[in-house]
Amino acid sequence: MSLNKQKITIEYKYRGSIEFPDTPEAKDIFFKTKQAYANHEKMSINLLFCDAKLAKLKKYQKGGAEKELLNLDFYIHLGEILGFFTNDAQQLKKRIQIINDTAHSSFNITKRLKLINKKQKSQAEQSYLFWDIENFSSIASIFNDIIEPYKISDTNVFLAANPDSLYLKRAEWEANLYDYGKTLNSFNFIKCDHGKNVADDVLLQNFQDAGLRNTNVFILTFDRELKERFSEIAHPSNNLFIMAQ
Repeated sequence: MSLNKQKITIEYKYRGSIEFPDTPEAKDIFFKTKQAYANHEKMSINLLFCDAKLAKLKKYQKGGAEKELLNLDFYIHLGEILGFFTNDAQQLKKRIQIINDTAHSSFNITKRLKLINKKQKSQAEQSYLFWDIENFSSIASIFNDIIEPYKISDTNVFLAANPDSLYLKRAEWEANLYDYGKTLNSFNFIKCDHGKNVADDVLLQNFQDAGLRNTNVFILTFDRELKERFSEIAHPSNNLFIMAQ
């Protein structure tokens, strides 16, 4: 049996085995749940989280509450084995996923980011993000996979969108940014003129004006031409990352 797998025995009766998640709380959750079930106590997610923690989980969590979701899955699996209801845990899991948009993990930005201007990443003092939001609006993915891990400050984020996209999607963008305590105007946001390449031109000009050196530069667009234009003017000391197809 795996070292992370534990037999479940209630009143000397074997009920099954369960794999432990790699979290500090797993062992405690296992024994508290098992004891509460054996004592015929009310089973609820309060075995996992106190009221203060539950209140926090109803808001955006840095890192997408990954550890808490693992613990919830563990508790839900215990319920399946022992036969007690876990509706409250399942509802909390869905709420956490919606708030933190953890569905983005199936897209996984980090696996598609590609260093394009050199073979090895060089040392970088800071990071910048140039974001064509109308073509790449997966806001939770960008925060969870780029902005937070690379500690990109608001002043180092440049966004652009044309008036048509802004009219259609601004409310949606602002609602998603609200979960992170941000608005479009928290960043260097540019409302562009009409035209196919206007947003691209604005981002490229901002990049050129910044005169960056020894910096991680993230270009979030699916536009092949824009990627090439950034590559042409990027200083070799920078680490230039784009989205691979």
